[in-house]
Amino acid sequence: MTKVIKDNSAKLIKRPPVVVIMGHIDHGKSTLLDYIRKANIVDGEAGGITQHLGAYEVNHKTSEGKEGRITFLDTPGHEAFCSIRERGAQVADVAILVVSAEDGVKPQTLEALKCILLEKIPYVVAINKIDKAGADIEKTKQSLAENEVYVEGYGGDIPVCAISALNGEGIANLLDIVLLVTDMLDLKADTNAKAEGSIIEAKLDSKKGISATLLIKNGTLESGQFVVAGDSLSPVRIFEDYQGKAIKKASFSSPVKVIGFNKIPIVGSRFVTCLNKKEAEETAKNFTETHKAKASVNSSYTRRDENDTTVIIPIIIKADVVGSLEGIKHELVKIKNEKVKIKIVSESIGNINENDVKTVQGDPNIIIVSFNTRIDSKAQGTIERSNIKIKSFDIIYNLVQFLKDEVTSKIPKEYIDEISGTAKILAIFNKSKDKQILGGKVQIGTLNIGSEVKILRRDMEIGRGRIKELQLQKVKATEVNEGYEFGCMIESKIEIALGDKVQGFVTVEKKV
Repeated sequence: MTKVIKDNSAKLIKRPPVVVIMGHIDHGKSTLLDYIRKANIVDGEAGGITQHLGAYEVNHKTSEGKEGRITFLDTPGHEAFCSIRERGAQVADVAILVVSAEDGVKPQTLEALKCILLEKIPYVVAINKIDKAGADIEKTKQSLAENEVYVEGYGGDIPVCAISALNGEGIANLLDIVLLVTDMLDLKADTNAKAEGSIIEAKLDSKKGISATLLIKNGTLESGQFVVAGDSLSPVRIFEDYQGKAIKKASFSSPVKVIGFNKIPIVGSRFVTCLNKKEAEETAKNFTETHKAKASVNSSYTRRDENDTTVIIPIIIKADVVGSLEGIKHELVKIKNEKVKIKIVSESIGNINENDVKTVQGDPNIIIVSFNTRIDSKAQGTIERSNIKIKSFDIIYNLVQFLKDEVTSKIPKEYIDEISGTAKILAIFNKSKDKQILGGKVQIGTLNIGSEVKILRRDMEIGRGRIKELQLQKVKATEVNEGYEFGCMIESKIEIALGDKVQGFVTVEKKV
């Protein structure tokens, strides 16, 4: 993504930087932003983790007395939210890669770094948690070097700053470094241009309708205009800043919320501004098919090959925002089993509604899995009267674990025949309907009274029966061991011949 807007109109002025904070889960990204903002974000996150892309503006005065505004993007560290991190890197000018001084480089550290390098944006390494007893800054730098991240003083030129997001140590210096890096980028934009930028999140509220969080990268957005993202459009009437305060105007590098979209915009897509509704509708109409959102997963999950014995777990996914929906689907791909499959019947953001309930009424096997959503009042009554299974979660790990458990519980049980012994038939004494009195010798293992037997002819199974009586040396017996001759009565519809073999077996559940 282009970081500097070029314009020959000589209206370009300095633009505040957009900084994305990235790193492994629980390395302190949100705590860092929390300290910078002087607001408690971490306590408000479910399970103490970030599950959305947050955008915030702060003002910082450097040690030299220079003031600057910075827009921060806080991204989730959990592996499920890789698409949100990618979007964060795509719209940012600079990245802060947070690494714990206790743990060093971790899997999502590398995944975050990959996003940063792919977008070719400069980054600063923040070694966090230096207040902890197990902190080792030099060891952390060594861990970074082992993963080809060479910071200043350690064979490279990547800026590095040791910090404590908990008590604030080193954070002022970190922000000084960020502003120094962005000064070198010479970021410029035009306040007189029509606003353009990226959609970084979208949400459906049952009362307010469809809203989207926009990050303006150039120009100015004003009340009364229209924004268009793909084939979605909205009037700029209900217009809020990152704190939820109503505003009339916003300029570049600002995250804003616009409420009133006619359909959910594609998260990550570019938005443009139109001066009136007619222009906006024409722009949306001209949006090409190749840029449209991928169609929802085919809901006709019941149309399968008649010979397909795969067990299907049909689900409806409801999530609060598009980013959450992406995270859930990312994790579902990992739940693999040859005999049981999760099938998404429908997926959408917003509260559980009447359409969702009607879908389940058509197939009571469907499970509604909701993430940070509620039930519409209209749907509530129907749900209470019907046997509809709804599972609600506010932490993605718990949702994924529930579906893993569902898959495990639905795996069909398999049974195998454990052979107890094999005997060869040496004599036929009497036959009466299904009962046959025979003589034989146990070649392998043991034959037991009451045991089921397979009847083999030339080592091919031709039928089955059951041992009703056993005699050993003309005395009734419960079992006959290997090497002994015996007499028996076998009940079977298959006529047993001389030279056939009978194989005793027990059917048991196959261990996974």
